[in-house]
Amino acid sequence: MTLPAKELILVVEDEPIARRNLVHILEKEGYQVIPAAGGVEAMDLLKTHTFDLVITDLKMEQVDGMAVLVQSRKRSPFTEVIMISGYATVDSAVEAMKAGAYHYIPKPFKIDAVRKIVAEALLKRHLQLENMQLRETLASVGQAPLIIGESVAMKAVMKTIHQIASAITSVLILGESGTGKELAARSIHQLSPRARRSFVAFNCGSFTEDLMANELFGHEKGAFTGANREKAGLLETADGGTVFLDEIGDMPQTMQIKLLRAIQEREVLRVGGVRPHPVDVRFIAATHRDLNEDIQQGLFRQDLYYRLNVITIHLPPLSGREGDIQLLANYFLALKRRAMHKAVRSIHPEALALLNRHSWPGNVRELENVIEHGVALATGEAIITVDLPEYLRELSIETYRQPAGSIPTLIEQEQRYICWVIEKYGGNKTQAAAVMGIDRVSLWRKLKRYGIA
Repeated sequence: MTLPAKELILVVEDEPIARRNLVHILEKEGYQVIPAAGGVEAMDLLKTHTFDLVITDLKMEQVDGMAVLVQSRKRSPFTEVIMISGYATVDSAVEAMKAGAYHYIPKPFKIDAVRKIVAEALLKRHLQLENMQLRETLASVGQAPLIIGESVAMKAVMKTIHQIASAITSVLILGESGTGKELAARSIHQLSPRARRSFVAFNCGSFTEDLMANELFGHEKGAFTGANREKAGLLETADGGTVFLDEIGDMPQTMQIKLLRAIQEREVLRVGGVRPHPVDVRFIAATHRDLNEDIQQGLFRQDLYYRLNVITIHLPPLSGREGDIQLLANYFLALKRRAMHKAVRSIHPEALALLNRHSWPGNVRELENVIEHGVALATGEAIITVDLPEYLRELSIETYRQPAGSIPTLIEQEQRYICWVIEKYGGNKTQAAAVMGIDRVSLWRKLKRYGIA
């Protein structure tokens, strides 16, 4: 999981042995490491260097780890900070997270745990910088961000979009609600030769049949009561551009016939009119419905389906986009933070783990709403678990599950459970004992009895 480039890490630790151990661990992983013997030295180094990661002890003479954290975040907002302390308490951990720390590790720490947390923190910084550069690049050419995603499924979607963008054929986008069907349609338009002309989006499930005809095709003067002047419809307005018909499966059959004629003849007949008006538009339709099933039930015209379904794009649900949740969450965080003028800049690892465990029935739209909720409630520089909606926080309860296979004995079950809890708390036996409802001496006796180090 270590990134290929040699990232620069600042290690701040006033205990020489602990400092040397950390430096040794990190250098073996291929990182560049600059050690600091305390907070005062760290403050000087922060003025002259830009670090990819800062690892600092909490309790130090003169300048403590919290001061190092605040100064680091002030000088380099995307530099992650990991706090280490032998005096770990819940209050100090919460305080560090609110101030923007990426993670809080109690002493004594496990080497593997440190390696993993460091790699994850550096990966987060890498993604944040990459997203920022992408937004700046797109802004410099006057474009809004297109589709964000690094999963295999979304890379396939984006490849298809780039392949078909320059064509004039119709496109049918299929996917659950909230997966970003309109965003995919806009991406096709923006990458096409029609990008300088209009992109018109129309939701087929939001209008009555009469209003739908009037909006899409327009009307002539005197066509109905109140029609005091002629009006061009959306298809004429989008001439030379792209028309996106969302939820096409909800369009009434009589309107399907009129739309089919417009696609075939490349012309529209306004309501109350006798003279057709030529239109040059590209049609992109989308639906969450199974149109083949609707055709079998007589709800959707087969000939219209074939006209629209020249090229099909299937958008995966968010639950099937491995790795994209963090990318999207950070993107929405940047948008909502600017809109609300908040100082929140990151998502705490525990909150992020909660996001990754959720099934996301509302897909990307639900994730955007969750991040907006988190930004609104955040009081520090990071969204923490309590900032998330209650229905998500209910998922944070962890359970111990026995491994599959034969039924273990009571002693085997207890051994596994003790090891599981200790691992969950990073080797901190005092915290593990408290969680298990026993004192540290009792835990020590059990560990000795079972031969657990």
